[in-house]
Amino acid sequence: MRASLVAIKATDHAVFVNGKLCKDPKLAVAEDFFLPELNIPGNTSNPVGSMVTPANVEKIPGLNTLGISLVRIDYSPYGGLNPPHTHPRATEILVVVEGTLYVGFVTSNPENRLFTKVLYPGDVFVFPVGLIHFQFNIGHTNAVAFAGLSSQNPGVITIANAVFGSDPAINPYVLGKAFQLDKNIVKQLQSRFWWDNN
Repeated sequence: MRASLVAIKATDHAVFVNGKLCKDPKLAVAEDFFLPELNIPGNTSNPVGSMVTPANVEKIPGLNTLGISLVRIDYSPYGGLNPPHTHPRATEILVVVEGTLYVGFVTSNPENRLFTKVLYPGDVFVFPVGLIHFQFNIGHTNAVAFAGLSSQNPGVITIANAVFGSDPAINPYVLGKAFQLDKNIVKQLQSRFWWDNN
């Protein structure tokens, strides 16, 4: 079997490939390529009003070495936000299934150009690899989207969480100067709980 090298956590009968231990292909089973949970809505009763449910190599071991993954994103009515974030190892293609989303991404320096669009069910939008992007539910009902990512392990860096919620904290003087804020405002932002919807 060369369809994929199934990831495995144990070291018995394993080979290390692409960052994961791999099961002997002769021992692969259908469950290595299956995930039944993307029909279940994510819990959006959190501070950002969204939940990302991944279907990546951690949940589908058969994705190992195939260079793809998928997520379901649920958004609460008007205001559900998948906050500005980036995937350092993947381009994302998003399709709206329910609701109305305002989406966008920002190009890299020095342009920092914002590309935005309002999406309806069936609409598709692409977020290029590594660029900061977001989705915001502007409708008055729940919204649901699915996104394909061009990596088995795309990674995610949520900007506010990384900048203001790092451990240990970034020096407030550094952030104050970078964001042109008083260091007391920076300290206030750093004292908040930064919700992770992933």
